[in-house]
Amino acid sequence: MTRRSGRAGAPSQRQRRVGELIRGALSEALARGEFRDPILNDVRFTVTEVRPAPDLRSARVFVMPLGGERESEALDALHRAAGYLRGEVNRRVRLKFSPSLSFEIDRSFEHVQQIDRLLDADGGSDE
Repeated sequence: MTRRSGRAGAPSQRQRRVGELIRGALSEALARGEFRDPILNDVRFTVTEVRPAPDLRSARVFVMPLGGERESEALDALHRAAGYLRGEVNRRVRLKFSPSLSFEIDRSFEHVQQIDRLLDADGGSDE
């Protein structure tokens, strides 16, 4: 029997806690910049969110290259370094299984900016 949170599809408290631990470990590893890949050494990342699967065996990692530059190159480099980064997470976070990591560019900032533009264009008369 599995325990589920109140909302369907919402992450459990454990998933959120593990996600934050993984996010911290990845942030430290990426900040050190000790990679063979020159792209990973040149581009700085913000790890915005980590969403572990319910079984904690995999995790989606949302990142944003600072300055938004070279996104596709940086994402490819992260995919190549996923095994190394998985090992770094395993050294820093004690889990029964070391989760496999998949990386995605975080588009939430773009969505927020788009909504702000729409609200600014529509709501100029409320002042």
